[in-house]
Amino acid sequence: MITIKTVGIIGAGQMGAGISQVCAQSGYDVLLYDQSADAVKASLVRIEKGLNRLVEKEAISDADAQSAKARLMPAGSVQDLKDCDLVIEAATENEQVKNAIFKSVCEHLKPEAYLASNTSSISITRLAAATDRPGKFIGLHFMNPVPIMKLVEIIRGIATDTSTYEMGIEFARSLGKTTAVAEDFPAFIVNRILIPMINEAIYTLYEGVGTVDAIDTGLKLGANHPMGPLELADFIGLDTVLAVMNVLYDGLSDSKYRPCPLLVKYVEAGWLGRKVGRGFYDYRGEKPVPTR
Repeated sequence: MITIKTVGIIGAGQMGAGISQVCAQSGYDVLLYDQSADAVKASLVRIEKGLNRLVEKEAISDADAQSAKARLMPAGSVQDLKDCDLVIEAATENEQVKNAIFKSVCEHLKPEAYLASNTSSISITRLAAATDRPGKFIGLHFMNPVPIMKLVEIIRGIATDTSTYEMGIEFARSLGKTTAVAEDFPAFIVNRILIPMINEAIYTLYEGVGTVDAIDTGLKLGANHPMGPLELADFIGLDTVLAVMNVLYDGLSDSKYRPCPLLVKYVEAGWLGRKVGRGFYDYRGEKPVPTR
């Protein structure tokens, strides 16, 4: 097992930024790559603001924040990841996109480097089979927002070597995370339970059983959830919720995983949640307002 010193992150969205931040805070050199250079710049600004907030809250020292910032570097191309010991893909939840990423990066990585995917639902065995190193491939599913959430799901594909599996657990714990090991079945543990619950909440809205406000208030106060399921769906991204439901439905062939037609309609409309300003709530005003 090689020692992990430099980590490459592919995907400069919310998840990629969060993973980059916790890696840099934990002493790893980080190279952040995205097809969009502007996305990388915006992500590094977001990380810097996050570190500054931690200093203001006295959660970390200013010296630690400055050290973390110094360990974060933009990568201009996948070739820049050639010396990384571990590369984590954190792109959109689309298998074709992920496979294209792995194909482009594998030819530049050193033979001993590890590959990981932050996929929230797609088969690790299948993703690994599309690379040149299935034995060195593993699923590291971080929770959102990464700097706050303590869990990392560890998913071992059929071909994943024992040393890679051990590396994954050791690496996640080095970030201060708690690990939960999941078998390589559609959506793993957390999303297999969470996303169908959200889908059922959307059915409850679709069938007129309750309003957006009633459903979210009911779960927050009746089940002691910190966020209502529709609010959480907007936070995750309705496109991601739909993608996970489709993986469950296609992978398990069980009608209970059928995506709600209302979820499909919102995604088709481009109302994907907080990231675009509208979902089950409209976020464009002073405070969120239910859209149904």
